[in-house]
This record gives sequence, C-alpha cells and structure tokens, in this order.
Amino acid sequence: MTAEQGPAEESAVLTVEGISKTFGSDGTAVTAIADVTLNVKQGELISVIGPSGCGKSTLFNIIGGLITDYGGEVRIDGSRVSGCHPDIGMVFQEESTFPWRTALENVEFPLEVRDLSAAERRERAQRFLALVGLTEFADRYPSELSGGMKARTAIARTLAAHPKILLMDEPFGALDEQTRLLLGDRISQIHRELGQTTLLITHSITEAVHLSDRVVVMTYRPGRIKRVVEVDLPHPRSSEIIESEQFGHLVARIWHDLREEASRGLEADEAARRSN
Repeated sequence: MTAEQGPAEESAVLTVEGISKTFGSDGTAVTAIADVTLNVKQGELISVIGPSGCGKSTLFNIIGGLITDYGGEVRIDGSRVSGCHPDIGMVFQEESTFPWRTALENVEFPLEVRDLSAAERRERAQRFLALVGLTEFADRYPSELSGGMKARTAIARTLAAHPKILLMDEPFGALDEQTRLLLGDRISQIHRELGQTTLLITHSITEAVHLSDRVVVMTYRPGRIKRVVEVDLPHPRSSEIIESEQFGHLVARIWHDLREEASRGLEADEAARRSN
C-alpha cells in the first residue's frame, strides 16, 4: 500500500485503480488523467485539488458513471461498477434545483423516482432539509433562496436518496469565501452526523484542509496523484480552526505542491499561445 492509494482495498468502500482517460485521437489527443489509484474507506471525507486542467472533473465524472470509456477500474466494496450506480450520489457546481418545485419538493424528487409513499417521502425530505438547516424555507422556491441555500437544497436532495458515496464537484464554487467557510461548517456537521463517505472536488486549499481527512493533490495535465496529505486536525472541526498554526502549516504544504503544478500549467499555456 502507498500513501497515494490510502487504506488497503479490503477496507475500502471506493477504489479507483489505474484510471486513465484520453480525449480525442491522433494529433488532437489530450490525456486528461493518467494512472490514478486511490482507496477511500467508509466515512472518509477526501478532497481532490489541483490546477485548472488537471482532470479533477474528469475523475469525478468517471467515478460517477457519466464517463464510461476509460482505462482502469472503479469498484464499490470490491465489485467493479460501470455507468451510473445507485450507491453514488452527485452534487454539481452548476445550480441544479428545479425552479418549479419548492425546497421540500426538490428534496422529495429522487424519492418519487424510487416510488416511496407520499408520507415517507415527506418525512425523509423534512429530515434532510433540517440537517442542512433549511426547515424554515421548506415552502420557498429556488428564486426565493440565496445561492448558499440552493446549494444546501441540492445536497439535501442527494443525501435523501441514501447514497453510500457522495461526490461533490465545487458545490460552493460560485459563493464568496466567507459563505463557503460557514457552509463548510455545515458540511462538517452533516459528515459527522451521517458518517457519509465523501469525495470533494475543490479549487480552495482552505476548504480542502477545513473539511477533509485527506487531501489529494493532482499534477498538471495529465493529472496524476502528486501527493496525499493527511489532515491530522482534531474533530469536531469548525472554520475557527483556520486561525491555528497547524492549519496554516497544512495550507502552506499543499500550496507548495499546487504552486509548482499551476506554474507548469501557465508555462504550457503560454508555450501553446506562442506556437499558434
């Protein structure tokens, strides 16, 4: 077992092994990610961070089953999966609430698809709205909610379906830093209460260290795992921890790696511009 892989596969709920993906062919081929291997154990929250173009979202879409043509394997509890899987729930950066449904009705939607009774749908939806702190806004439509509230509604909707693994791709990417930190406190609370296995894609080092058990740092394209940083900060954890010296050391350590890869990306982009 390597630090990049994480826990042994027999104790992992999610395994990605040797994942590679190339887009295009011949002279236009671009390898987005190459030979990514990672084991995630039950209840872990892992962040994946890297420079633009490193293949974070490609990895997210492969694990979530939205990309099925790739090299390597994705396994849940040791069994290979391909395509969308009921054990995996996804939350995207793009605003995804249904504008014609209230917050409560949005959360009920995946439960309707599963043909639960109206009473059971309502009870479960109310429970998860309460978990994300939106009980008082259950009857509001998305147009009446802030960006942070809509993001929380989308998270509640995904969690209500009881996925074994939660994938989140920059769910707070459109929000200001202060709001992201406060919503991070809510995510930490939800993760603690549910013990939800979570993989978070983010551009924010602060967010990654605040929320995660481990932070996976990706290289510039093709995306490989450069380093896995253990976040050995105490739980329960709130945004107040960003003031600590230990937090600052972890942020600096990740930034050192990320800065190297981001610089490589800028140099590659500049070389491409000069050649055109």
